[in-house]
Formats: sequence, C-alpha cells, structure tokens
Amino acid sequence: MAGAYAQPVENHSLPRTAAFFDLDKTVIAKSSTLTFSKSFYQGGLINRRAVLRTAYAQFVFLAGGADHDQMERMRAYLSALCRGWNVQQVKEIVAETLHDLIDPIIYDEAASLIEEHHTAGRDVVIVSTSGAEVVEPIGELLGADRVVATRMVVGDDGCFTGEVEYYAYGPTKAEAVKELAVSEGYDLSRCYAYSDSATDIPMLSAVGHPHAVNPDRALRREALARGWPILDFNHPVRLKQRLSVAPRPAIVAAAAIGAAAATAGLVWYASRRRATVS
Repeated sequence: MAGAYAQPVENHSLPRTAAFFDLDKTVIAKSSTLTFSKSFYQGGLINRRAVLRTAYAQFVFLAGGADHDQMERMRAYLSALCRGWNVQQVKEIVAETLHDLIDPIIYDEAASLIEEHHTAGRDVVIVSTSGAEVVEPIGELLGADRVVATRMVVGDDGCFTGEVEYYAYGPTKAEAVKELAVSEGYDLSRCYAYSDSATDIPMLSAVGHPHAVNPDRALRREALARGWPILDFNHPVRLKQRLSVAPRPAIVAAAAIGAAAATAGLVWYASRRRATVS
C-alpha cells in the first residue's frame, strides 16, 4: 500500500517520519470487525445468534473498552466464528458495504490529523488488531500509506482455517512499528502514535510523540503519569461532508481557475458582440 494513496513532500535532509494510528475508537467510533456483523449475516456467513453476540460485544467495547482478558476471549470467539468462511466472499462483502458502514463513523478529528500528517510529509500507518480483510480497505478509504493488521491462516480451499497467522496486538504492534522504522527509515523519536487502549502502551512508548485518544481508564492513568497528550474525538462525520464543508486547496484552486475562465469567456463574448453591433 506504500505511496498508493498520498504523495507527501518530504525533507530529504532528515530521516523519514510516520504517524501510527490504532483504528477502533481512535480513527473510527466502533469496532471495525464487529461493525460488519449484519453484513456477514446477510451474506450467509453467520446466524442470528452470532449477530446478537457480536452486538453485545460491540456494546461492551463501546461502554468501557476491552482489557487483555476480554480481547483474548474476543479473539478466540472470532477466530472460531470465521472458520470455513470463503476469503473472497468476505472481501466482496466488505467492499460492497464499506462506505455505508465505515464512512459515517470516521472521526472528523482523526481525518483532520491524517491530513495534517500527510501535509507535514509523514507516512500514515494504520496498526489494528482487526483482520486485514477489513482493515486494508478501511486504510485505503482513509488514505493510509501502510496497514498492519491481524492475518488469519487461509487453507488451500480459499477459506479461513480458524488459526491466526499473525496477531497484531499489544507488544506485537510495537514490534511491527520498530520493524517498519528499520525497513522504511523512520526516526521513531520524531514519529507520532495514537490509541485509545492501554494494550497499546508498548506502541505508544515506541515513538517520541505518543497520544491517548478517547483513552480507557488504564491508558488515561498512564498518560497522565507520563505527561502524554490526551485527545477527545467525538465528531463522526462522512468524508464527503468534510469535503463539502472544508474543500481541499486543490479543489478550491480548480474552482477559482474555472470561475476565472468563465469570466474571461463572458468578457470575450461581450466584446465580440459589441464589435458586431457597431
């Protein structure tokens, strides 16, 4: 995904930098995986009981976040739930419902931060515990340069086996950030990171500019103790609405050029008309 969605202007006299974003409750207002449960039900992947259970899990997640034990139970449940799912079908369902489900729950504040980091020449990397089949399309929607996400084992039949190949969680996120720093040449002391969960303290500690976003109680205590900035995001908004409220400079410039061209055309037409009459 590198460079596919943005062309940042970089200062080549300095090491490269990046901004690392957790996804759920940091960039979007809900759990990305659980948000698609109704779509998976309509696609025949899960039954009504599973829909109700994921709805309850979403409620618990939104009410107070999820600690380590809850995350482990959720991981085990979701791994077992997706066993036998056809990977291509999952991707198609996500692609078909992405804009309807995810676009309305993107935090305006997070979208603005992503734009600001790109303007400053930093790469934007989404680092999420959710599955790659869900996170990668969301990363593309957000304009992220890279995505780190959980990967499930896929069998020869093209279906999930229920086993986890790579679990992007806790210390593993921090390891991924450090590996990217080596491969991409990021100076971590000048990089930024954002998360809502205490389970991401290792990732936040790996960079020079950590931020707690809508933090759970444990992360809030840690942020206060370490002097980390605490940000409150509470304005989900569709990306199209953001563009209509605050057009990007390129769009404004194009509109201005178009208006100038139209004015020049009218002046030319009026002068020709006067010359013809006289």
